[in-house]
Amino acid sequence: MVGVVVAKFGGSALGVHGSLLPSVIERIRQLKKESKIVAVFSAPIIEYAEKNVSMTDVALSKGKSFASSRPVDLGVLRGVYDDLSSNYLSATYRQEFVELLNSFFHEVTISLKQAAENRRFVDVVRSRTLAYSGEIPMSYLMDYVLKSNGFKSKHVSITQWPIITDDNFEGANFSFEESKKRISYLSDLIEDNEVVTMGGFIGKTSDGLETTYERGGSDRTAADIAILLHDKYDVRLDFEKDSAVQSADPKVVKNELHYVTHLSYNEARLAGMFGMKILDPVAIKEIDDNNLDIPITVTDMSYPSRCTVIKRTLPNDGDENLIKIVTGKKNCAIVRMDSMSASHLLAMLEKVREYHEFVKLSPYRIDDLEISRILFLDAEFIRRNERYFRAYSSKVDIIYQRGVVTMIGDNMWKSPRIASLASSTVGEHGINILNLDAQEETSRILIVVEDSGNSVDSAISAIHSQRPKFHAML
Repeated sequence: MVGVVVAKFGGSALGVHGSLLPSVIERIRQLKKESKIVAVFSAPIIEYAEKNVSMTDVALSKGKSFASSRPVDLGVLRGVYDDLSSNYLSATYRQEFVELLNSFFHEVTISLKQAAENRRFVDVVRSRTLAYSGEIPMSYLMDYVLKSNGFKSKHVSITQWPIITDDNFEGANFSFEESKKRISYLSDLIEDNEVVTMGGFIGKTSDGLETTYERGGSDRTAADIAILLHDKYDVRLDFEKDSAVQSADPKVVKNELHYVTHLSYNEARLAGMFGMKILDPVAIKEIDDNNLDIPITVTDMSYPSRCTVIKRTLPNDGDENLIKIVTGKKNCAIVRMDSMSASHLLAMLEKVREYHEFVKLSPYRIDDLEISRILFLDAEFIRRNERYFRAYSSKVDIIYQRGVVTMIGDNMWKSPRIASLASSTVGEHGINILNLDAQEETSRILIVVEDSGNSVDSAISAIHSQRPKFHAML
């Protein structure tokens, strides 16, 4: 089968105001020596209000201003595209792109006027604004950048978008069967070109309305494209970043970090859930749910030989590291309610809303009543939906200001002493453990602490420093 690499370039890979575009071009030149490429792009990062932020965040702030009857200047939304087209496109391609860019921002203007009229920046108005100010113009621009550099490339037209979702506009769910019906257009582009560019994060309903995934959704786009192409091509995923996966977040742990060469799907999904910016864990889940084993590589774009390979299962290659990653998540919350109500709540979240950012902790009993404890990894989600949680149980108890430190490794079950050493290490650093969840043959150990001061980061650093001791337990 023909080889296809689905390469995802996030905002950090593009650089602030597209400063790393020459590196992106060179990386795509390297990749095309091996196979055909579908390059998935996130929205660019720009300097705005003295911060480096995603164009998505800028567009969200503009949309909220319009919905509050405070129209603001929209020039910042297109400035980066005008600048990059001037710097990187030949005269002919620049003229073509500017005409398309004008049409995109016509859609943005119409959508924001609707937000002002309805005093709401939600649903398709929100999705359309984000699409036409972010990922769509970026993917079209990159097509013309590649053409201007001698590549045979083509962009995926938004009018024939292959990613079909449900109509949950702000947190859409991928529809494999509907998307499969539209895949011939993308296949034809792949056959006729070296590189095909498309925007991440964006979907369309079956009747053509724009939707968006949750934040981080460009990872899901790349995974969904790989799923759709799997039957016809020898496909793999490549996530281009500024670093391969390390044993902890370098912003938290400064010393004795090491690169992780291999992860299982399970390890990578857990690491993503609990704070490591590897890739969206839902992207892995969607591959896993389709019972596929698509090779995934997280590549340091500056040093492509430095990479992390992620597969469904890993061979027994002698790597006996008990703990591969130590990570943590702040701003969590714990919900406590009777187990019967909790089961209904969680079924609704998983099956109806397809929301999975929670972990069930060990239950406990009060008299004859079993109480479930659920750790939610995004306290803001709870705050926004408290009334729904309380509808399931009038006696629900919600505790905010919780953090979680997580040790990840499929081999941790081999040492029964690992949980006790982790808890004593945290305790020695004066951090109060509120809950420790470690089950037999687990791939993760959770330590819940109060999210105050530097407690989460301190616990991560303390445990990470003890990794040699954990390894010596074997």
